[in-house]
Order: sequence, then structure tokens, then C-alpha cells
Amino acid sequence: MNYKSINKLKKIIYKKSFKKIFILTGKNSYYKSGASKILPSILLNKIHKFYFKKSYYPEIKELKYIYLQIKKFNPDLVIALGGGSVIDYSKIVNVLKFSFDVDKKIKKNTYKIIEKSFNLLVIPTTAGSGAEVTSNAVIYINKIKYSIEHKSLKPDKFILSPELIIRASKKIKASAGFDAISQSIESLLSLKSTAKSVFYAKKSLKLSFKNYLNFVNNPSLKNTFQMALAANFSGKAISISKTTAPHALSYPFTAFYNISHGHAVSLTLNDFLKFNFENMAYSKSKFNLQKRFKIIQNLAGTRSILELILYIEKIKKKSALETNFKKLGIDIYKDYGKILSGINPLRLKNNPIKIKTKDLTKILLSKK
Repeated sequence: MNYKSINKLKKIIYKKSFKKIFILTGKNSYYKSGASKILPSILLNKIHKFYFKKSYYPEIKELKYIYLQIKKFNPDLVIALGGGSVIDYSKIVNVLKFSFDVDKKIKKNTYKIIEKSFNLLVIPTTAGSGAEVTSNAVIYINKIKYSIEHKSLKPDKFILSPELIIRASKKIKASAGFDAISQSIESLLSLKSTAKSVFYAKKSLKLSFKNYLNFVNNPSLKNTFQMALAANFSGKAISISKTTAPHALSYPFTAFYNISHGHAVSLTLNDFLKFNFENMAYSKSKFNLQKRFKIIQNLAGTRSILELILYIEKIKKKSALETNFKKLGIDIYKDYGKILSGINPLRLKNNPIKIKTKDLTKILLSKK
């Protein structure tokens, strides 16, 4: 963290005289980011407790354990320092009413939201989802992804510190950064998009297309901060519009094959871009879908859907995001049924073109 970020953190902690602080983080996030060299001195005179998350992605068993740990400690401030999983855990624990059958309630979308249990400060260590500004979070139950959505989930404060993000591995940078790109593209095409979400998505894409590859391959504090802003803007965009088909299909890839989220989204983004473009005549959107595609093409510096797809493929190749299913350990002909069963239907409904099971099957079986 730079001097400005440290001062901001100190100001947040000491201005409101927080007495008990719970730090939810991951070991990689905490130690590799450099936060371990900064936080202890800031927390020296505060009662505090660390919890290092263990699961690769946010899952219900660990969520329940974190809830019990936080309830027992009873903090007035929780600092969520890490990537999407850490942030989603903290957001859910803060406002979800827990009960013995909370699993069933999440599955049936009958969960209850309560008043915030604590102040929540988010410090991202990746530039990707923009979860620090979104009003939703995800949780996996039996490898199936569920969304929890409510305005109360939005964190109270966040700090963007490029010094904590730049030390992430190239693999994490590539995956998280691509998530920001995909979120903004999907936001522009989402049925729920508004003038405000379009504004944020355009700002995000402009920054991402300019900085993403350098951020991955030649990171500097400047391009890292630009990608952090891009992720933040993409988070603001999807908080309004929500995501679409590429995200809907990404979750099984994460749950069954441990493919990181942004990487999982990248596997089918171009397939759905092509599907939506070719079936534009059947669009359910109230906006002009062709104009939205034109916005994306212009931001990417391309002139057609083919050029746009080739541009995104080039980005994936140069950022070393593997696209070959066999190399990723996916036997698509054997597993496509399992993958289809894990799709998030809410995200599919946001797609501008209605997608049927046969369309999804065709897309999956076209992969190698």
C-alpha cells in the first residue's frame, strides 16, 4: 500500500474508533500482496482476529464456519482483504439471516436479509470483479452456484491499492482482468442495462482494452491502478445490469474443474457474442442491439463481429488463458450434461437472445 492508501486505512479505522476488527483474507492475498508487512502495525492497538479462507471458491460449509467465527468475536469492523471469494464471504455474512436450513432458503431464493451486523471495508488484491461496489454475492452449494442479491450487500468502504494488486501472479491477473472485460461486454448486452450501466461499462472497457495486456505481461503501478479502476467500473455496471450467458455457463467450469472465474468466463464469451450477433433479429431487448455491438467494436478498435472475436482471441492468447478443453482436463463429450446442470438460470435470462438447451449443447460440443 502506498502512503495515501495507508493513511486512508488509518483514517477509516481510527476516525470511528473501531475497537474490534476481524480480518477476513486468504494466505496468498495476505502474504503475497505485501499486506502482511503493513496491517500488523496499523492494528497494533486494536483487538483483532484473522481468518484465512481455505476454499478455492465461496462455498456454504466455509461460509457457515466464518459466520460462527465472526459471531463469536463480535467485531464492529470487518476488513475483507483479497479476491472475489473473500469479498463475497464477507458481504453475505454481514447481512444474511442464518438458520439451520439456510442452505434450502438460498436454493429456493427465500433467504432473508437483516440489518448489517458490522461495518465492512473491502481491500481488493485482484483487479477483476469489482465486488467492492456490487450489491450481490455468490455462494456454491453442492458445486451449484447461487446468487444472493440485495442493496445491503454493498460494502461500506473500499480502498483500491495498486501496490497490493501488482504482486498477484500473472495467472491471477489474466483471469481477474478478463472478468472485468467480460462483465462490461455482458453489461452492455444485458436486457437489464440502463443508461447508467452503459456509462460505467464503456468507461471500464476503454480502460481494460488499453491496459489489460500490459497489466498481465508488463505490470506497473500505473496500469495496475487503471485495471483496478476498470474492474471497479465494471462492478458498478453489472450491479445494475447483471451479467449474461458467459457468466451463467462459467460457474460449472469453476465448481467441477477448479478453473478460476475470469478464465472460466473467457471460455465461451466469443461463442455467445457470435450467437447473439447472428440471432439479432430475435432480440428481446428494448434497446438497439446492433448499436450496442457497435459500441463494443469501436472500443476494441474493430469494424466487424469477426474482427471483434479475433481481437478477443488475441487477448486471450497473449495473456496465456488456455482455451483448449482437453488441456484443461475437460472431456466435453462426456461431461457436457454435468456442465449444463450447473448453469445459473438467472444470468441466462438477462441474455438479449433467448437461449435454449440445444443452443448451449451446440456451443459446448463445438469446443475441443
